[in-house]
This record gives sequence, structure tokens and C-alpha cells, in this order.
Amino acid sequence: METAMDALHDSGAQMVQYLQVHYRSSQDWFMFVSFAADLRNTFFVFFPIWFHLCEAVGIKLIWVAVIGDWLNLVFKWILFGQRPYWWVHDTDYYNNTSAPIIKQFPVTCETGPGSPSGHAMGAAGVYYVMVTAILSIALKKNPPALKNWCLRGVLWTGFWAVQICVCLSRIFLAAHFPHQVITGVISGMAVAEAFHHIPSIYKASLKRYLSTTVFLFTFALGFYLVLRAMDVDLLWTLQKAKRWCARPEWIHIDTTPFAGLLRNLGIFCGLGLALNSRMYQDSCRGKRGAQFTFRLCCIFSSLVVLHLFDSFKPPTKVELLFYVLSFCKSAAVPLAAMGIIPYCVSQALNHQDKKYL
Repeated sequence: METAMDALHDSGAQMVQYLQVHYRSSQDWFMFVSFAADLRNTFFVFFPIWFHLCEAVGIKLIWVAVIGDWLNLVFKWILFGQRPYWWVHDTDYYNNTSAPIIKQFPVTCETGPGSPSGHAMGAAGVYYVMVTAILSIALKKNPPALKNWCLRGVLWTGFWAVQICVCLSRIFLAAHFPHQVITGVISGMAVAEAFHHIPSIYKASLKRYLSTTVFLFTFALGFYLVLRAMDVDLLWTLQKAKRWCARPEWIHIDTTPFAGLLRNLGIFCGLGLALNSRMYQDSCRGKRGAQFTFRLCCIFSSLVVLHLFDSFKPPTKVELLFYVLSFCKSAAVPLAAMGIIPYCVSQALNHQDKKYL
């Protein structure tokens, strides 16, 4: 079994080297794709846009992204996946032959296990939700068969083009092996499709959001502690990253498993708080909520404010403080996009209306 996995990893490392040699000029493009596929862009860009255009899609995006990334963490802890940038140095497979020469980049040195790919899984789930949402909205009026076929063809072609770019990007950057990104895409689509059949998420109470947040955190922490008590260190990859990363400054605490977990749970908890806030009820659920001008103003304002907000980076010297602040920062994103900003926009438009009366 180990020999078969080594052979699979070797073929993946050879593909990494091939892409880096023959597509060296595309380095900036691959780095951009990897950045764009990060779940941060779902929370800071896609979510505020979709929420104010179609509230149900925005809510579904958060559920799919958060639950999908939580499952990704559990899968990674179970599968113990290697990453190319450290495997080629750490393995005994190349004792009698030369190992592939793999270049590293500022975004290569992620510290968690590699299987399945979180970027591929997140991108597949999020884009699957958006494509199916557009199709559902556009085809609601039963357009002609040709238009139906063309629209589906264009959107799904775009979907797979994005997935291929994300997969090639993660392989080129030596962050993942090919089988890990393929597994990630399949898993992400499966999670998104599963939530297509769970309509209860749109009417979830604050109690359900809070209880789900607590369950996800305690399960992950309990799983970690149980295996740790059995002398299984789920943070084994952190030492490999520190040992084999080309530059120490490329290792970031926000790529650790618990950093991602708390960041996502903060978003999820913030969504529950925002949906049950008075500001959300008075603005998005009020008379203004049905006005297209109001929605556009909310989208534009949210994108600007959240972009500025994202520039704040919690201090990393004290890990516990970093985790707490990351959770709070993430929780503030939906609260701002769904409550504070719409309420302020609503008040501004009301003031303007009174001014012209």
C-alpha cells in the first residue's frame, strides 16, 4: 500500500515539475487563481453580492462553504495527506534516484494535511451553488429549449474551466498532488448538492446556528484531543512545513487547521446573529428591502467596507489571541453586510427622501 502511495505521489510530483518547467510564464496567473479560490473571497465578495440580490443563495453559500470546509478539515485529519513541497524532501522513495526539483512560492507552504484540497473543494462547492442558482433563476420562466441548452452549456463550461484552473494552480504551486485536487472537486460538489435538498437552512433559528457552531467546534476539538491521547499528533504537518518550507516567512498561522476552523465558525455564528438582529429586520426585511436601488447601495457599500475591514490582520505573536480575534473578525462580516451597512443605507435613503419632500 505504501509503495502504491509513493508511486502516486511520485507521478504527482513529476506533474508539478512539468507544469513549473513548461508553464513558468503563467506563474502570476496561477498565484492569482489560488488567491481567488480562497474562501475569504466567498465571505468578503460573493456573499454580500448574492445575499442582497437573492437572500437564499447568500445563506446557502455560507452553509456550503462553512460545512464543506469543516468536512475538509476532518477528512484531512483522517487521510493524513502529504504535500508535494515537503514530500519530495521527506520521502525515502528517491534513495537511488534524483528527486524532482520543485520550486516553492509565497503561497505554497500551507501547514495542514493535503488531502483533499481545501481550495478545490471550496471553489467547487461555491461555484456549484452559484451556477445552479443562476440556472434556477434564469430558467424559471421556461425559455425555449435552445436557450435553455445554450445557457446550461455556457455556465457549466465556465464552472469546469474554473475548477480546472484551480486544480492546475494548486498543483503548479506544489501545494497539492493531482489526486488531492480531484478529490476536493468531487467532495465540494457533493456538499453543495446535499444542501440543495436541505431547505430548512433558510429558516434556521438563532438557537440552531449557535448549537451547530458549538457542535462543529467541540467535535473537531474532541476528535483532536482523543487522537492526541492515543499519541496521534494531528498537527504533524506543521513540523514538516517548518522544516521544508524554503522561507520561514512563507509559513502563516492563518493556514493552520484551527485558524481556518475558527474563521469559518465565526462567519457561521455571525450569520445567525445577523439574521436575528433588529437592524436586519428593519432594513432588509422592511420596505426598503424590496427596492433595487437599496440593494445596489448595500452591495457597493458592503464590498468597500469589507475590503477595508479585511485589511485588519489579528496579531500572530499570541496564538490564542489570534484565534479569538479571527473568530470575532469573521463574525463581524455578516453582521456588517446584513445588519449594520443595510441599516445605515436605509437611514441615509430615508433622510434623503425627507429632504426632497
